[in-house]
Amino acid sequence: MSAITFAEEGEFASAREMLKERRRVLLAVKENHFDKKTFRYAINTCKRVGADLDILYVSSTGKVSPVLQQCMEELKSEGIDFRVVQKNGCLKQQIIEYTNNKKEILFAVTESFENLDLDCKGKGKRLSEAWQRLGCPLVVVAENA
Repeated sequence: MSAITFAEEGEFASAREMLKERRRVLLAVKENHFDKKTFRYAINTCKRVGADLDILYVSSTGKVSPVLQQCMEELKSEGIDFRVVQKNGCLKQQIIEYTNNKKEILFAVTESFENLDLDCKGKGKRLSEAWQRLGCPLVVVAENA
């Protein structure tokens, strides 16, 4: 409705901006498995495609790691809009649930395939099927040795 009001008053640029859906990149990380290289990849991609950043931080303690705190400061200094969502459990399951609920996610970025399966219990075939239907591309930045 606000966009219509701006358009009626001849403020077409403002109306277009209000209607523009904000694109987002999802950085999915697991507590104690957070790599600055993966973070840099997500930041550079956000800048390149003009997207905001969602950080899905899966932690059993609920505390934000010092590395993540440092990264959040860097995001602020670079002027990238971001939000941190803390969850616990299986990273793979959390990515599926998050991307199913947030249609503005262009793609998900994570560090390694190994981290995706940490703390995943009892989901079996159902989780695998959901993973096959992930609503966005998945970018794996570095495979752990």
